[in-house]
Amino acid sequence: MAGNKHPFIILAILAGTFLVPVNSTMIAVGLPSISQSLGSGLASSSWIITVYLIVMTVLQPIAGKLGDLYGNRRMFLLGMFLFLLSSTACIFSTNLLWLISFRAVQAVGGALASPNASAILRFVTPRERLGKAFGVFGLTMGLGAAIGPLVGSLLISQWGWTSIFWINLPFALFSLLASFVLLPKRTPTVRAALDWVGSALLAVSLVTLILVVSHPAFLSVWTIVLFGLSTALFIVQERRSGAPLIEFALFRNRMFTSANLSILLSNAVMYSTILIMPILLQTELLFPVTTIGMLLFVFSLASSLCSFAGGHLESRLGKKRTVLLSFLFSALGALAYLGISMTHSLAYLYLAMAIGGIGAGIGMASMQTASLTSVPKEMSGIASGIFSTFRYVGGMIASVLVSLSIGHGLLFSLLLLFALVGVPVSFGLGDGIEPGHAAKQKNVGA
Repeated sequence: MAGNKHPFIILAILAGTFLVPVNSTMIAVGLPSISQSLGSGLASSSWIITVYLIVMTVLQPIAGKLGDLYGNRRMFLLGMFLFLLSSTACIFSTNLLWLISFRAVQAVGGALASPNASAILRFVTPRERLGKAFGVFGLTMGLGAAIGPLVGSLLISQWGWTSIFWINLPFALFSLLASFVLLPKRTPTVRAALDWVGSALLAVSLVTLILVVSHPAFLSVWTIVLFGLSTALFIVQERRSGAPLIEFALFRNRMFTSANLSILLSNAVMYSTILIMPILLQTELLFPVTTIGMLLFVFSLASSLCSFAGGHLESRLGKKRTVLLSFLFSALGALAYLGISMTHSLAYLYLAMAIGGIGAGIGMASMQTASLTSVPKEMSGIASGIFSTFRYVGGMIASVLVSLSIGHGLLFSLLLLFALVGVPVSFGLGDGIEPGHAAKQKNVGA
């Protein structure tokens, strides 16, 4: 790939993929307006968020595998086309059922685009610049999540709830057209069929888990049995399949396993912070909503900027030290959180949130780079899908911890424990070149 095209390829990809986190967080501020406009209750309207989470979580490992089988470029373009089409359909939805359905299609598009975007970056970026590329990727995705509620509230106040879908159209159209022109065509080297049985079992397992986490009313002995049975059958199926959806042999690779465990732990700490802080600051410390919003913005901004900085830092320190630094900052942030209830000082709170944001962001690019470079290039899609799934599982762990109402002191202590566990996990992130050949040989021989 010619070097002069590389920045434009990055721009084409990011213009579309940053819409995925924006639409994940922006919709939350629109629920009251949507509920009122469509004549539905808030509880029913919350499925607009839930269905997006379910589809994104379930489809990302499948989408990564599809990219390896049929081409990352093709899957990315299909994802952006579906995102564009479904965003348009959401604008003209006249009832809640249609809006939920089109949000599901929007999530299909996002799930197809995200892991394949990461895989494409792996192919078009020289190895020595990969950390910086994923630093930019992390910055964009983080800023997308951070500005989503702010942009959503501004749009809705001026033009109503449909404007949060209108804003997607120019970005998605630009990404689709520019990617069609710029992304290199590459013939996939993986020759196998998708494991449909494994895909169905994984879908049942993850859907059950997400429903129980996000809607506790679904928790029963039957859902527990369904989750356990579908998970067990999925593992059996994958071990028997000649072309498994998730290549368990990849986890024999220390770097790959460490990278995925790192993102799980990091996201558990990050999302626990985002979820618990509004509750603590509003109900116990009685801070106004505007102040809480600014504190969370500082956290998200620090995370996003440090994700970008971390991509550059990796070239000097290496993956292992950069991720280690990330967990040390997260541990320091968790310690600072433990002191929040003893002070009402805004300066202390801003400092604590900034430290936590640095910890959440600075190792992100190194984790993603380690996950991808630890496997052969032709398995980049499935590696990206697994990485995205571990990221979402970390978020679900945070949701469970917050929903248990165990008290902020115990929760912050658990976050400190997660960060400390991340320290030895980071030691598995060596800086060798392409060590994932055992998995490659197994895949080729299948």
